[in-house]
Amino acid sequence: MMNNTMTDRSHIESVVMRRVRRITWLRLIISGGVFAVALALLALYGIGREVWVARVFANGPQDFIGHALYLVYAFEHTRFVVQGLVLVCLGSFLFLAREIARAVAVLSVPQGV
Repeated sequence: MMNNTMTDRSHIESVVMRRVRRITWLRLIISGGVFAVALALLALYGIGREVWVARVFANGPQDFIGHALYLVYAFEHTRFVVQGLVLVCLGSFLFLAREIARAVAVLSVPQGV
């Protein structure tokens, strides 16, 4: 009789590989991405407490170039706290985008390799 254990996955190997995949998912979930989301939410809350955001967008011009220049002007002429919160929010969004790109790259690798 021929032993098929060499070609089939053993129970121990499948359990170990399942645990490795779980740890990979947990590392992705508990990574800096969660911290970046929490930091972005806190920064957005702080911006909302300091500035009436709807009024800032409503008071600006409606064309794209004029709106962009208006937002730069509004950023330059606001308080230091709001400027810091906007930069923290932007930085955390960029970090989150990097983490998502890394997660997609890791998850796109075939599982059989």
